[in-house]
Amino acid sequence: MSFIWFLIIGGVIGWLAGLILGKDIPGGIIGNIIAGIIGAWIGGMLLGEWGPRVSDFYILPALLGAIILVFIVSLIMKSMRRAT
Repeated sequence: MSFIWFLIIGGVIGWLAGLILGKDIPGGIIGNIIAGIIGAWIGGMLLGEWGPRVSDFYILPALLGAIILVFIVSLIMKSMRRAT
C-alpha cells in the first residue's frame, strides 16, 4: 500500500509543480509521477529533509525540486522545438 501512496504523492507533487510554473509535463500522469519522484530526490539532495512528511516525501523540498525539474525540462523542450 505504501508504494501506491508513493506514486500518488509523486504525481500530485509533479502536477503542482507544473501548475505553479504554468508548464505541461510531457507524458501526462506518468510524467507527473516521474517529475514528482525525481523532484523529491533533487529537493532532498539540495535542500535536505525538512517540513511536513507524507509517504517518504518531505513535501516542501520535493515540491521545490519538482519545480526545478519542470523548469529545466521545459527549457530543454523549448529549445528542441525551436531547433526543428
